[in-house]
Amino acid sequence: MNQQNHNYGKVLSMRGSVVDVHFERRLPGINTVLLMGEDNDIVVETITHLNSRTVRCIAMTSTQGLAEGSLVTDTGRTLQAPVGKKLLGRMFNVFGKTIDKQDPIQDAEMVSIHQGPPPIGRQSVTQEVFQTGIKAIDLLAPLEQGGKAGLFGGAGVGKTVLIMEMINNMVGGYQGVCLFCGIGERCREGEELYREMKQAGVLKNTVMVFAQMNEPPGARFRVGHAALTMAEYFRDREHQDVLLLIDNIFRFIQAGMEVSGLMGRLPSRLGYQPTLGSELAELEERICNTPQGAITSVQAVYVPADDFTDPSAVHTFGHLSASIVLSRKKAAEGLYPAVDPLQSSSSMLVPLIVGERHYEVAQKARKTLADYEDLKDIIAMLGMEELSQDDRRTVYRARRLERFLTQPFVVTEQFTGYKGKMLALEDTIQGCERILNDEFNSYPEQALYMVGKIEEAEKKEEERP
Repeated sequence: MNQQNHNYGKVLSMRGSVVDVHFERRLPGINTVLLMGEDNDIVVETITHLNSRTVRCIAMTSTQGLAEGSLVTDTGRTLQAPVGKKLLGRMFNVFGKTIDKQDPIQDAEMVSIHQGPPPIGRQSVTQEVFQTGIKAIDLLAPLEQGGKAGLFGGAGVGKTVLIMEMINNMVGGYQGVCLFCGIGERCREGEELYREMKQAGVLKNTVMVFAQMNEPPGARFRVGHAALTMAEYFRDREHQDVLLLIDNIFRFIQAGMEVSGLMGRLPSRLGYQPTLGSELAELEERICNTPQGAITSVQAVYVPADDFTDPSAVHTFGHLSASIVLSRKKAAEGLYPAVDPLQSSSSMLVPLIVGERHYEVAQKARKTLADYEDLKDIIAMLGMEELSQDDRRTVYRARRLERFLTQPFVVTEQFTGYKGKMLALEDTIQGCERILNDEFNSYPEQALYMVGKIEEAEKKEEERP
């Protein structure tokens, strides 16, 4: 663009991350990137038009050093993300710049992060189960190929560990591309994840995109769109299946809430932004499968104060085909992964999709665990002696089932001392079937704790002195 064709403006006012800019010639469009500061190093995005001469923008970088009257350059384009095979094995920020201390990527194709979802006519309607190798998830809340699954839980119940294990299992034994998007997470987690993936040898098939906790809300709000743009390239142009892991979708909602508050919009219930539903849908609806490839998404969802009626959790539930709920109670009992079998659900768990046998075993397991939950109060008050023979059998069955659904993870080997296991669905179903048929009533509960296949429990018992 020639110098005389450039559209320049000047800063009218600033409030934290919000900048108002006045333009004499023409107003930039919504979502246009503007540059300001001494070296054009301050990046802002146009959010709204205040009048025929003024736009209100949200900053993507720190606005330190910016003054009233500073020159503003209209780039005439939206935020863009690099796409292509060159991205594999690298780590990026919201602007598509590498942050892994290696050489920057040269000549990468740049694509606008503001894309619409594929039209319904182009979306695939077949439903397939996506196996993770994690017993509790594959049995009770199977994931959908090209679907969206949510990992719901409060702080410290194991959402990030479960996501890291899924990366390890799926990229190791799965021919596709993995894309990890960290929204508002701690830099420590990103650094640990990068190192572990390098050691596991799965980094070469993975792209990582981060906007850390200390970055402005604008950057955290847009990083999900940047990651999705990269994922769409592998699905639509390379025709590959993509596993998209988002940690944490609540931080995306929180960033939207901060942006909304800074823009002066009236909040809705519990202080959330009035546009919560549409902003979340804009992101989630782009995650789908087409006949060429699928984007399968697993999203960690922090639940504020463990309150599942919070608007952030309620709106997220509506987009998911599987909801995996992590329970603080299970984590306190040492039952990891702390998946709550009674609250977790999946639209895939129907006989037509998973088959009669899997469906029957899952329903029996859930009923056994639900009956045990009902009996817990009686046991706490009166003890096991007051239960009938049938109820006692249910309790023994449920406790063994609970322990069999625990699993040693590869990513926690150094903390637990247990060798990580990935399990085929058939082995999980067979193990649960045998426990439900009372084949392990004579075994101590501990024999079934942190094992892979059920045969390991038999071996463990044989070796016991």
